[in-house]
Order: sequence, then C-alpha cells, then structure tokens
Amino acid sequence: MKIDIFPHILPVKFMEALHKENGLGHFRHLHKVIPTLSDLDYRFRIMDQFEGLMQVLNIAAPPLENIKDSQKAIDLARLANDEMAELVLKYRDRFAAAIACIPMNNMDVALEELDRAINDLNCKGVQIFTPILDKPLDSPDFFPLYEKMCQFNLPILLHPQRETDYPDYRTEEASKYTLSSSLGWPYETTTAMVRLVLSGVMERYPELKIITHHCGGMVPFMINRITGFVEAGEIFGSRKGPGKLRKPVADYLKMFYADTAIYGYTPGLMCGYAFWGAQHLLFGTDMPFDSQFGLRYTRETIESIERMDISDAEKKMIFEDNARRLFRLSV
Repeated sequence: MKIDIFPHILPVKFMEALHKENGLGHFRHLHKVIPTLSDLDYRFRIMDQFEGLMQVLNIAAPPLENIKDSQKAIDLARLANDEMAELVLKYRDRFAAAIACIPMNNMDVALEELDRAINDLNCKGVQIFTPILDKPLDSPDFFPLYEKMCQFNLPILLHPQRETDYPDYRTEEASKYTLSSSLGWPYETTTAMVRLVLSGVMERYPELKIITHHCGGMVPFMINRITGFVEAGEIFGSRKGPGKLRKPVADYLKMFYADTAIYGYTPGLMCGYAFWGAQHLLFGTDMPFDSQFGLRYTRETIESIERMDISDAEKKMIFEDNARRLFRLSV
C-alpha cells in the first residue's frame, strides 16, 4: 500500500461556498482549471493507475483565516471537515483519513472546531499554514494549538504560503516567474522550523509532531549553515542566540517529519533521508498541482522513492508504515 499524506482536495459544496467570498486572488482561477480538486471521477482515474494507492485528504489553499469575516471562515471550515469526513466514510478503499481544516484567526473557535473534527468526525490531524496572517508560528498566540495537538497525539501538517505580492526584491512590487511559490514556500517552511526551535517551542512541547511539506524546505541541505550561524552568533555576540536549549539545534530540527513532495528528485530525498532517516519521511505528492492534474507528481514521486538507495523495509516505512503510526490509521 502507498498512503499519500499530502494530496489536496476541494469538496464540491465547500468550493462553491468558498468561491462566493472575496479575496481569493489567483486561487479562484486555479481551482477552476484543475479538475482533480473537486471531480472525484477524475481523481479516481489517476489513482487507479497506481496499485495500492490511498490518500489522506487535505483542503487546498488559500488558508481560511485569510477570509476577513471570522464567522464565514469557521462556517467554511465546518463544511470542509464535514465533506471530507463523508468522503472518507463513503470511499474507504480510496481515502485513509481526512485532516482537519481550521481558520487560525480566532483560536478559541478554531480549537472548538478542531475538537469536533477529531472527536466527532475522526479527522487524524490538522493542517495549518505558515506564516499565519503574517505572524510567525512561534508566536504565543498559537501555543494553545500545540498543546491541544500534543493531547490528541496527532500531527500538524505544515503548509507554506507566500503570495505573489511579496516581491523578490525591495525595488519591485511583486514576485516574478512564480518564485514566490517555487522558492518562497521552501523558505517559509525553513524559517518556521528554525524559529520553532530557537524560540524554544519544540523544547516546550517535546511530544509535538509536525509534518513539513516539500521535504522540510531547505533544512536537510542547509543544516550545517543553519547551526553554524546560530553558534557563531552566540560566540561573537553579533546575533541574539536561542537562549538556553538543552540539546543541539539539529536535534530539535530532527523532531520534525517531512513528506516526499519534491516532485520526483531522488537525490533530494536522499538528502532528507540522510538528515531524518526513514522513520521521519512520509510519502506525499502535492497532488494535483502539476501539468497533468496530479498524474505526474504521483508517478514521479513514487518512482523517486523506489530509486532511493535504501532497504525495502525503509521504503515501506516511507510509503505506509510511518503514516499508519503517526495518524493512527486502521486501513
């Protein structure tokens, strides 16, 4: 079995309600030109090409906290969670679980919906974005979520975001050539991870499980540079250090998990493997955001894992065992 832990979906009723709201930007067009987001028959035709493929459902961007009306945002979250839970029940041979969707602009209401989604709808984790309304994830505003997810013993799936109006250079008004997403998103993931470590959040919540999209951004490749700058800042006093952490910075970064959604590049996966080992890597494709509406990323991600110079037992960990363990799946 291959359990894809990071494909995206927009259930029909949810998408119709979402598109009535303002402020969706380019997402409105993107949603309409990718049939796999909402057309289950299209999705199933792709899935049928890969033996034993199942999915853990995640709502596609944009984050619901971007909707200014907080009541509409929570109503949309409830609709999304209800529809995903229904899909999991109806298509047990297709969907292993659903991941809760919550708007992070009202923490009390978000936690109430998270309780409902996990306790009543049997969701197996929660997806959040980084940054959240331009706030860093190490903001104390979000500590209640981390406490809650430690209590549930279920993972947070971390999805990066950066809009095109974030320029590549200060002399410009907007990003060009899709660099805001192709390069900006891995940067946002990396920054969030390092901030969560240096601020002490990962030490404060040692049971917290965070699965990072796109194989942990730049962390596996840049780990020595990241830790080197932290150490140099502490020695020379040129930068504020992390304070008193009981373990090396790299040890805290190894607490994170990473998916395989780097679109079929085996050397990159081997870099992630060298840092985390097979126990912290999970099969994820980022379906359906490719030129073939999910077919290409699914095929190339599977092939890239199969090409990894690791044992069959470790490949099985990546394809299914780690997902079963972290999400507590019964499939």
